[in-house]
Amino acid sequence: MPTPTQGYAAQSADAPLAPFSFERRDPQADDVAIDILHCGVCHSDLHTARGEWAGTQYPCVPGHEIVGRVTAVGGDVSKFAVGDIVGVGCMVDSCGECASCKDGEEQYCETTGFVGTYNGHDPVMGGHTFGGYSDHIVVKQGFVLKITHDEADLAAVAPLLCAGITTYSPLKHWGVGPGQKVGIVGLGGLGHMGVKIAAAMGAEVYVFSTSPNKRDDAKRLGATDLIVSKDEAAMAEHAGSFDFILNTVAASHDLNTFLALLKRDGTMTLVGVPEHPHAALEVGNLVFRRRALAGSLIGGIAETQEMLDFCQQHGIVSDIETIAIGDVNEAYERMVKSDVKYRFVIDIDTLKQAA
Repeated sequence: MPTPTQGYAAQSADAPLAPFSFERRDPQADDVAIDILHCGVCHSDLHTARGEWAGTQYPCVPGHEIVGRVTAVGGDVSKFAVGDIVGVGCMVDSCGECASCKDGEEQYCETTGFVGTYNGHDPVMGGHTFGGYSDHIVVKQGFVLKITHDEADLAAVAPLLCAGITTYSPLKHWGVGPGQKVGIVGLGGLGHMGVKIAAAMGAEVYVFSTSPNKRDDAKRLGATDLIVSKDEAAMAEHAGSFDFILNTVAASHDLNTFLALLKRDGTMTLVGVPEHPHAALEVGNLVFRRRALAGSLIGGIAETQEMLDFCQQHGIVSDIETIAIGDVNEAYERMVKSDVKYRFVIDIDTLKQAA
């Protein structure tokens, strides 16, 4: 029998999130049932719930930065046991057969696309998937992650399931490490994780921001310094000196300014998708220094596990503000204003009082 589940949902693009009851499937042979403890609040949640991205299916229960405890496992499950602390990120399924899936890059599934933790097609129950703003979830074991951080840190681990892997994957893929000068554009939910992870990889890290008052925080997180991107003289001092730049800013802006900072053969990777197109590229910025402009989307399950283990070994968690689920609409408004350092995380235990 399906399991009654309590959550928070948006019923339409202009409706606030409110209590919502629905059902999760009973664990099948390859499933893991999880009582959710914490769920991070990602800007993608806001975009989806408010219909700012095409294709939102309502009611929409957001949330893809999930930490919880295993309550039951199917008969074929070998990786997890009741009582384990686990995580679920942005995906809960994929075709498993295409070249990308076989390479462990499920986020680039070429056949059906990955199944999102919310707002994706539910291949078992039909309809669409419901996310982590809820008290319970059932996920195939191949999309469940083992968490080994201390239990006292679990709320701050939750954002690693999206913000952590979104920044770790490109830093790892482009070989960031000791002896390299790395820039992080933007110091928000993604950017602050990029600073921590790049510094732990041994790079010399600089933050680019329009806000000079973030300099002390950038240094606290592991950066050597903050460069004010509106300061033409400060930017000119660093022209042609960066091996890699991770651009976390989702708003449209002039990419040419940052491409000019790369060395020959340097790469800038984008992880944010703007609502409006970026300004036109000056192709000479690429051609005359053999520079590259690239993009990256979260990471596969194996790499996400690698990221979690790396963060545990280096003592890395997200900087968070914990909220009750009843405060999530206010948190969305604050998120729009960048009024959070640096990620909201919902204490799902508060759902009992809100439901």
